[in-house]
Amino acid sequence: MNASFLQTPIEYLKGVGPNRADLLRKEAGIFTYQDLLHFFPNRYIDRTRYYKINELQQNNAEMQIIGKITHIKTVEQNKRKRLVATFTDETGTMELVWFRGLKWIKESLKINVPYVIFGKVNWFNGSFSMPHPEMELMEEHEQSLRSAMQPVYPSTEKLSNSGITNRVINKLMQQLFLDSKNKFSETLSKNILDELKLLPKNESLFNVHFPKSQVLLSKAQYRLKFEEFFYIQLQLIRKNLIHKSKIKGYRFEKVGPLFNAFYKDHLPFDLTGAQKRVIKEIRNDLGSNAQMNRLLQGDVGSGKTIVALMSMIIALDNGFQACLMAPTEILSVQHYNSLVDMCNKLKISISLLTGSTKTSERKIIHENLENGTLDILIGTHALIENKVKFKNLGLAIIDEQHRFGVEQRAKLWHKNEFPPHILVMTATPIPRTLAMSVYGDLDISVIDELPPGRKQIKTVHRYDSNRLKVFKFIRDEIAKGRQIYIVYPLIQESEKMDYKDLMDGYESIEREFPKPTYQVSIVHGQMKAADKDYEMQRFVKGETQIMVATTVIEVGVNVPNASVMIIESAERFGLSQLHQLRGRVGRGADQSYCILMTSFKLSNDAKTRLETMVRTNDGFEISEVDLKLRGPGDMMGTQQSGVLQLKIADLLKDGDILKIARSYAWQLLKQDPSLTNPENIAVKNTYAQLTRYKNIWNYIS
Repeated sequence: MNASFLQTPIEYLKGVGPNRADLLRKEAGIFTYQDLLHFFPNRYIDRTRYYKINELQQNNAEMQIIGKITHIKTVEQNKRKRLVATFTDETGTMELVWFRGLKWIKESLKINVPYVIFGKVNWFNGSFSMPHPEMELMEEHEQSLRSAMQPVYPSTEKLSNSGITNRVINKLMQQLFLDSKNKFSETLSKNILDELKLLPKNESLFNVHFPKSQVLLSKAQYRLKFEEFFYIQLQLIRKNLIHKSKIKGYRFEKVGPLFNAFYKDHLPFDLTGAQKRVIKEIRNDLGSNAQMNRLLQGDVGSGKTIVALMSMIIALDNGFQACLMAPTEILSVQHYNSLVDMCNKLKISISLLTGSTKTSERKIIHENLENGTLDILIGTHALIENKVKFKNLGLAIIDEQHRFGVEQRAKLWHKNEFPPHILVMTATPIPRTLAMSVYGDLDISVIDELPPGRKQIKTVHRYDSNRLKVFKFIRDEIAKGRQIYIVYPLIQESEKMDYKDLMDGYESIEREFPKPTYQVSIVHGQMKAADKDYEMQRFVKGETQIMVATTVIEVGVNVPNASVMIIESAERFGLSQLHQLRGRVGRGADQSYCILMTSFKLSNDAKTRLETMVRTNDGFEISEVDLKLRGPGDMMGTQQSGVLQLKIADLLKDGDILKIARSYAWQLLKQDPSLTNPENIAVKNTYAQLTRYKNIWNYIS
């Protein structure tokens, strides 16, 4: 079937027309024949069996029965009318009942003609009845395309109220298959079909809408899920390969004196095996002719910063500058302090540029960048302003990259004649299936090992009624010389209420822990940057023992002496946020604790989140649970979820199919990168249709 037929606007299909077309577009996203073809059922009713009336059970199940109507009557009761028909087969009698549309139904029913009825069977007053049955004359039933497995399509209230019922969608689908004569072009190569024993495309489409049996339905679904994943992966992997062949990067040929001096004499601790492996992967990228485009995943506290620094030092050894962009001022200050600390004995010049950098300082930074005397620039979005010009930017590192949009990241590209090498880092572990789908065009490195000497953080869940015991625990920890975080939720929509919670909490902490014995800091989003910084510094220096804060401390505060994290109203946080907050402690050698405080009223999802946090410290395991609870779109945020609007596959349930699809896509592109081999013509044509409207923006991860 040629592509232009499938691009026909939906109003031209018999049975649609302008009004229905308008509803289908708005409510179901169906604009063309192709959209209707890919509007897949979300469940099926098994109609493979016909029951006899004497086999019916009192279980409210949906049943299908063949019989005849022998009598019809209208019954009035309490000013309400109902239509009752007597329905019989050779084994017994039951009633069919209607409460709406009586006149029209009465006129359309035929006496003593075989019908197939389907619906929920009720048992009442010693006999069976079926309210508002689906009915079809036996002769029509035998001729129709509708199969024994009945598809149920996704619907909305507006569609149902406007008469576009499941039955109507089913009729439209029949019409589409009749018009097309079920001739749909094959989209996969013969090799793939044979190796995986997949059904052909037209059989798969037919059996997903009109399944002949459970077995054929399963085969059809598998084939279509594989295909959907296969083309997503083909696009992502091809993007990666084109990126490497077309987009040249600076070649960092040597590991020079700075790197060697740092590695031999200034490493603050021994690198873990995982850190060494990742640095090797990065070195290989930087030494090739292609621009590096790598995602570095590492759990909270796994040591990504040192990997970032060593990558930047490779750039400096090769005569280039480097920059590190972070989403918040707190995080960029933290990076700046730790890098200055690690490089203080090496001749490396590092500057910090954020929204609150003074104009006079900015001027000096801009000049030093352009004349090349500044080696490393760290900062927030301020780095991508047009005024910021580098002499020769060789490596750009983006931290917590999911917080930056594609356009912001792209601005870093245009700071040079060649785009710099890009390393994006995240401390939010991404489940494998999601990483393969959202970041499949990036090379991925994972630091899956914590530095030695780190103790597991002990996590417990406590109810508000245990608060006095928790206060006693805080006193005991402070007596040992430790520091404490107490975090309150801050959710945009209800900032006023949250602010009140925070201030109430702060006042009650001050009452429980009075001056001068105790000192308490407070940090929240409505404070001026200078005040925030002042309070942070007091806590970092150990002048205050308790830090009461909102989630501004989710990323980027590193106080090795802080050993207790108390999260108030923990049920209001998402799993990845709870995990990020917990990662603020456990940075020193002491045993650290995370206490999740909640009220007694908890939803099932909240219970699952809290149980997961108590059970495991493994960020990847936590991210898998998070994916199950929230679904892929929510996890990635709106900017990133476009790639995941799947029609039939499901990232949660179909991870195995995704892995197979990815490996076949890799194999195919390795053997035939430009898809020119005759056996791949179907793949090439399908790919061309899918990517017709793409441009260079797509190469930007």
